[in-house]
Amino acid sequence: MKKMKKPQGIILHCTATPEGRSVTVKSIRNWHKARGWDDVGYHFVIGLKGELWAGRSLEFQGAHTKGHNNSVGVAYVGGLTSDGHTPKDTLTEAQEATFLRLLETLRAKYGDLALQGHNEFSSKACPSFDVVEKFGYEVCLRDDPSTQEDESEGDDPDGPVLPLDEIVDEE
Repeated sequence: MKKMKKPQGIILHCTATPEGRSVTVKSIRNWHKARGWDDVGYHFVIGLKGELWAGRSLEFQGAHTKGHNNSVGVAYVGGLTSDGHTPKDTLTEAQEATFLRLLETLRAKYGDLALQGHNEFSSKACPSFDVVEKFGYEVCLRDDPSTQEDESEGDDPDGPVLPLDEIVDEE
């Protein structure tokens, strides 16, 4: 596996699994290894209840977005209708809360990394929504970060920043 330098951004994915169906990192790892990859392609996976699981170590580049793997890959479980045939934004409130806390943590560690969806780099629907439309330019940092005002005041009401060294695989 190739070492990751400072990440160039954060790319959000979905597991492309039916709404409500649980998937583990172990399953995703098996899928990705069957494709010939060394490990799971994502650095983090967010479970249906908002659980945050470690995937590939941040020490190494991901295997999630061709040509953009020097970015942090995050996948949420879901992304398809319950019949498994149609892309759908199935991101739950718990998944979204965990993702936003992870985003804050990664930016605290690496600086103002832009957030993008996998669908901005390929013809796939993944993550089954437009990240700018869902989260807004301010969260995605599409504008020059040096021109944005610092609006942070006090502690985050959703809880502390996630300690990356304490996130472990579910096994």
